[in-house]
Amino acid sequence: MITKKFALSSLALSFMVILSAATAFAQNDGRTWTYAERNNVYCAGYVQKSPIDTERRLIGAVGEADQYIYGENNEVYVNVGANRGVKVGDMMAVVRPKGQVRTKWSNKGDLGFYVQEVGAVEVIRVKSDHSIARIKTSCDNFLLGDLVQPWQARTSPSFTTRPAFDRFADPSGKAMGRLFMARDGQEMVTRDQIVYVDLGAEDNVRVGDMLTVFRPLGTGNVEPGPPEAVIARDYGYQSKVYRGGKFSNQSSRKKGDEAKGRQVTNKGAKDGRPDIRKVVGEAVVLNVKERTATVVITRTAGEIHTGDWVEVQ
Repeated sequence: MITKKFALSSLALSFMVILSAATAFAQNDGRTWTYAERNNVYCAGYVQKSPIDTERRLIGAVGEADQYIYGENNEVYVNVGANRGVKVGDMMAVVRPKGQVRTKWSNKGDLGFYVQEVGAVEVIRVKSDHSIARIKTSCDNFLLGDLVQPWQARTSPSFTTRPAFDRFADPSGKAMGRLFMARDGQEMVTRDQIVYVDLGAEDNVRVGDMLTVFRPLGTGNVEPGPPEAVIARDYGYQSKVYRGGKFSNQSSRKKGDEAKGRQVTNKGAKDGRPDIRKVVGEAVVLNVKERTATVVITRTAGEIHTGDWVEVQ
């Protein structure tokens, strides 16, 4: 009886938990959901072709006698002040150019240089020729010499109900490019991770565009399996009493409408087949530059890695 009461109590409790979760979801149902948040919005980085402003930079820190890296709530000095129109309360983005992008995964040539987004600072005091700012958000450690750029508010594309993921989707016929790099040097990525593609403003790509991620099936990359277990010339499989034929159901396959041709192999079966693509994921564009775009992976059907193709849906 005690066991039965305990089981009923547990069932009731489980039902209440489920009901509470459903109620909470219903209460939040009016919220606008987005594809990216927090560090995937302001820390994603980008590949830029046009020159970057290098005049504004971090030139010092209040705690520089004791430290050389800085984070949230640390106070730093910026080499622009009232002489450049800086005011208390101004927000500034801090970035770090990392060098020219060199990749074999694009035929576009010069894509530009990679810019790491380090975080943001807020001006708290203004002098004539410099300012004091407090680090508000950090994507990485701040370093003296990091560049300061005008702050630009960003919003992630809003989530919309999508049709079921089609692993065999036909090409859209729109702009195609390559996934040439992933954030933090990753070579294999999955959902919610940041990658960079060689489609940009020159390809009429816009923030919010959905991309299909795919790769040509090609000839496959799995090593050929072992040969057929038995070849037609082999003997010794027949019964000693009944002397059946020399063929086994494990013998090799033969070409021709009368099975008089050469042996059929897995490799040979792929000869002459049409171009087939393997859809491995879906992504959405977060930021667009001249020749490139920063995107976030939204759905996957398998591993995604640098070198994969993307196509605008």
